[in-house]
Amino acid sequence: MEKEFRSGFVTLIGRPNVGKSTLMNTLVGEKIAIMSDKPQTTRNRIQSILTKDDFQIVFIDTPGIHKPKHKLGEYMVKVASNTLNEVDIVLMLVEPSKVIGQGDRFIISQLENIKTPVVLVINKIDTVEKETLLEIIDSYKDLYNFAHIVPISAYTGENCDRLLKVVSEMLPQGPKYFPEDMITDQPEKQLVAELIREKALHLLQKEIPHGIAVEIESMNSRENKDIVDIQAVIYCERDSHKAIIIGKQGSMLKQIGSRARKDIERLLGSKVFLELWVKVKKNWRNDLIKLKNFGFDTKSI
Repeated sequence: MEKEFRSGFVTLIGRPNVGKSTLMNTLVGEKIAIMSDKPQTTRNRIQSILTKDDFQIVFIDTPGIHKPKHKLGEYMVKVASNTLNEVDIVLMLVEPSKVIGQGDRFIISQLENIKTPVVLVINKIDTVEKETLLEIIDSYKDLYNFAHIVPISAYTGENCDRLLKVVSEMLPQGPKYFPEDMITDQPEKQLVAELIREKALHLLQKEIPHGIAVEIESMNSRENKDIVDIQAVIYCERDSHKAIIIGKQGSMLKQIGSRARKDIERLLGSKVFLELWVKVKKNWRNDLIKLKNFGFDTKSI
């Protein structure tokens, strides 16, 4: 008798910086989404695929739900909200705080309008005592009828196998939507651009990272050599930011490039020659044409 196969789409939602990208990368076992300690790191829907003998899960990592301050922010919130009715399961990530903040309460209020089952994932349990965790679970039980509540640590991997079991058993019977060896539907150029942006997020001052975008101008393999030549532009919104991104005698740009190159080489499985430039595009986050040029689906704004 043929083994029953389950498949489906699972979205991760939550406030910015709650660990959605870290969890997705941990579950899939590969670095698909970029990570940083700065809010609103993820800008687009990022799909990653986990295939096992009896199930396939397509994870959709969405931007954090927050109060938007510009067109890009509006786009990010709509991307997150629109996925709620399009998937089979919603994973809502929260931090293990005794006080449930307004941000989490707002997201829960959005869930009242959907029919999709919601699993509450309490992340970062490595930072709290077990007794505290039980109190937190009880407080969330009163707010919404969650299908399951699963405490985990995406950082250490604690209890992530339990979460995977819960999710896989909730999936409907279905086909393999993607080949077994495929782990993401993102184009290589987009993954490369995001890795460069991740390094900039790690290295730059607070006010600068949200105002940057990365565009890959060219990406070509050299003939008869295991080397990929990549030319990329980091766009920012102000001349003063350009000077900071470049750094004294180009020191900051070299750091960004050096760190990004190592991750890009792991991604592509070959040596990489990376050239970076910095250009100013003022107020690009409010410019629909520029957003479209950077790969955002502006029809949803």
